[in-house]
Amino acid sequence: MKDGWQRNPEAPAIFLRTYGCQMNVRDSEAVLHRFVAQGYRIARSEEEADVILLNTCSVRDLAEEKACGKMTSLRARKRENPSVVLGFLGCMAQRRGGELLNDFPEVDLVLGTQKLHKAMIQVERIRAARAAAGPGSPSESLRILDVDAEPGSQNQVRDHLPSRRKASAFVSIMQGCNMRCAFCIVPVTRGAERARPMEEIVEEVRQLADQGVREVTLLGQIVNLYGRHEFSVRDGRSPFVQLLERVCSVPGIARVRFTSPHPIGFRDDLIAALRDLPALCEHVHLPAQSGSDTILRAMGRGYSRSRFLQLVERIRATLPEATLTTDLIVGFPGEEEADFAQTRSLVETVQFDQAYIFRYSPRPGTSAAARSDSIPEEEKLRRNHELLGLQDAIALRKAKQLLRQEVEILVEGESRKSPHRFQGRTRGNHLVLVRAEERWRGELLRVRIVETTGYTFYAEPVFAEEREERLLGVPTPPAPGR
Repeated sequence: MKDGWQRNPEAPAIFLRTYGCQMNVRDSEAVLHRFVAQGYRIARSEEEADVILLNTCSVRDLAEEKACGKMTSLRARKRENPSVVLGFLGCMAQRRGGELLNDFPEVDLVLGTQKLHKAMIQVERIRAARAAAGPGSPSESLRILDVDAEPGSQNQVRDHLPSRRKASAFVSIMQGCNMRCAFCIVPVTRGAERARPMEEIVEEVRQLADQGVREVTLLGQIVNLYGRHEFSVRDGRSPFVQLLERVCSVPGIARVRFTSPHPIGFRDDLIAALRDLPALCEHVHLPAQSGSDTILRAMGRGYSRSRFLQLVERIRATLPEATLTTDLIVGFPGEEEADFAQTRSLVETVQFDQAYIFRYSPRPGTSAAARSDSIPEEEKLRRNHELLGLQDAIALRKAKQLLRQEVEILVEGESRKSPHRFQGRTRGNHLVLVRAEERWRGELLRVRIVETTGYTFYAEPVFAEEREERLLGVPTPPAPGR
């Protein structure tokens, strides 16, 4: 497929909106690939689409509300053009199933997480049935629900859309989770933990490198537990570390990342890999969820506060330059003020570079949802704001340490907020904006940080002659502001 693969105005158009995590983003790309291979073009908006699919998330109630609200707004589109195919995909589709067909009579398709690879086939069935029935036939003449499990479905997320000088890509290496944390719906929506074959993953990365991709991020619900049921430990190295070694050795791949790991699977071999594999980036996302032993036990996390802090110490002792990010939940059932204070204390002690902080949202089907000691919403909101304020201050203080420093970024392309800037990331996953110059797209670029908001950095390129002058002691003029 060439760069002009979506320009045929006569082809049917698909619009796919994605909610939730990077795994959903990766799933959506694999779904779109199958439509493009069938001759569809990707619509720029819902208004020009013949097929509109929502790839949904169930991790929090708000994510489901957004998807349902969007589908409600599409009713007018369906009234204008009854031939439009509407569908729910992914985690909410898996969890709610036929309920969505009942609640949304305009919806034609509901596909669960293990059937995403069949989205194109099912849409074609619906469109063919309508064409055979002729104009004026009931729009609900064929409605499809498929949320059954399918063996080997984890191996279907392997195809990527062609893209001009694509710098980075997500690679799904496993599906599902066996942990059963009290707050988490993932084992319900994604199924049991199951890994892709190692050789297939490495071959996918090789193909991406051949297309010019410089960075890959390996994805899994608990990514560092990859292959523990399918592969053996070798020379003290887990299957995940074995995979990292192979991926990092693929020619053309300059950077490798992974997300999200679990603290209980973060062992010495993985810490050593972060130190010893040059392509493996110095960024560790380590979800803590809480700083209270009482709440960690109630969550079923499998580690204590002290064990988490010991892990942080081991990582930083081995890799002092590593950036450390985390996930935190406030307002879990039974969380007393003293428990929240322990989470505050953890944030102050660790000094995370960034923290994703969420108010607890009860999910049907999880053990925590049945608890009667829920925290009032206004108290959740207070704790959320308080913890965000603390973390923002820490992030800004740490970010200022990078001012006037030279770093290397991988230039990804246009910034989502500024059309005149390109964005890229450091090895530590800091988001950096530079002026837009096409020659930098997809390239590793040395830049100097000149300004920061705490989470976004602004930079100017550092050219080879300037670096040579600095090494010789020639003063460098101050970089212009943004």
